[in-house]
Amino acid sequence: MQDYFLNFPNNKINSNITSDILENSKSLNFHKSLIEYNCSPLQNLKSLSNELGVNNLFVKDESDRFGLNAFKVLGASYAIHQILKNEAEVSVFCTATDGNHGRAVAWAAKRHLKKCIVYVPENTTDLRIKAISDEGAEVHKLNMNYEQTCDFVKMKSLKNNWKLVQDTSWDNYEYIPSLIMSGYLTHFEELENQMKDNHNSNIDIIFLQCGVGSWAASCIWYFLNKYKANRPKIVIVEPTESAGVFESFEKGDRITPKGNFKTIMAGLNCGIPSKNAWNIINSGCDASIKISDDYVIKATRQYYYPYADDIRIVSGESGSAGLAGLLKVLSDPSFDKLKKHINLNKNSNVLLFNTEGATDINDFNKIIK
Repeated sequence: MQDYFLNFPNNKINSNITSDILENSKSLNFHKSLIEYNCSPLQNLKSLSNELGVNNLFVKDESDRFGLNAFKVLGASYAIHQILKNEAEVSVFCTATDGNHGRAVAWAAKRHLKKCIVYVPENTTDLRIKAISDEGAEVHKLNMNYEQTCDFVKMKSLKNNWKLVQDTSWDNYEYIPSLIMSGYLTHFEELENQMKDNHNSNIDIIFLQCGVGSWAASCIWYFLNKYKANRPKIVIVEPTESAGVFESFEKGDRITPKGNFKTIMAGLNCGIPSKNAWNIINSGCDASIKISDDYVIKATRQYYYPYADDIRIVSGESGSAGLAGLLKVLSDPSFDKLKKHINLNKNSNVLLFNTEGATDINDFNKIIK
């Protein structure tokens, strides 16, 4: 069985609540109003691009966003801000998380002096739990996987009248996940100015790591909305053992993946793709691939031990997945058809996102030693 799926998207944006919210997003203005705001850097790894045989390799590095080591705070902070504009009486926010999103929700809730309750799945490490609780949240670990934890929190929030801030959507729960997605637009807007500083280089191909798909869909929507069919080619990258988007492409509809959910890519170890994300991904992604943990280990080490004059990038396991996908495509001859499909060659300008830093330092140190 091959580890890639070629998609032939229609490059159309459907008119729905998600698109409306994304269209009206003012997330960059909001984030700039925060004292913690910092524009995450865009690195050009010229030595690595030469080694890999591509023209440029750009990396948008989110490892120090707001001091939380991950991009997730962009979505959670904007969503909670928008919620409280209309529902100031909310007293408790809750969410299910594998780490970074829960920490972001806790951080944003604390800023507004609101209580935060977070539920995490069984494989969540102690350090990830501590990072969430250090932001003031009450954290509960369940003997469940990520998708089951989301289902549990959905019922728990309804029963207790808590405001659920979940970064995945389902029938009749699309508004808040769409707000989260619109918060992510901040770093795509930042990217436009940063690319101008790189001699107005065009981005030809983007590799996007994917969990439930909300962030990946936000990126796809941004480039579809701005460039239509002239957008960059986009490849979705997932762990082999939790490849919800890949298996949904194979099925023709979104499904829960059949893997064993054992992967070091904790932030991508999810279940069924988000409903509103799946529609966008299906309309604007060119390929979906699966990667093993071995490629992520290689990518994490590649960032940390750079070639020549390239800058060192500290990247957690999920943060390295985009580079891991690129390494697999370039090194595995069975991906030649995919390379042709996305026109990946020596003239390509490739964009990656380091979506997290060393969010679990113990796991990170094991990899780089």
